[in-house]
Amino acid sequence: MSQPLALDIPHSLGKAGVRARLDGGVGKLGEKIPGGATVQHRWEGDTMHFTVAAMGQQVACTAIVFDKHVRAVVDLPGMLSLLAGPIKAAIESQAPKLLK
Repeated sequence: MSQPLALDIPHSLGKAGVRARLDGGVGKLGEKIPGGATVQHRWEGDTMHFTVAAMGQQVACTAIVFDKHVRAVVDLPGMLSLLAGPIKAAIESQAPKLLK
C-alpha cells in the first residue's frame, strides 16, 4: 500500500467560503478525467470526504478546512500510486484556482 498524498492549499476565504467553493467544485472533477468519473462527497464537520471513481479505480480523498488552508489527503490505489508525482503536481496547480 502506498503512502497517501498530503498537501496544504492556502486560502483567504474563511471556512464558509471554502465549503461553498468545494461543494460547487467537487462534482466538476469528473469532467476533468478522460472518459468521465463518478464523484460522491459528504461533510463531517469541517472535513469533506469524497471519492472519485473512474476506469475501474476508486480514489478516496479528504479535504480538511482550516482558517487559512485546506489540508488535502489523497489515497491512491495500487497502480495509480505510480503516478503520485504527476497527480500531486496537478493538485498543486489546480486546487488553488478553486480557492481564489
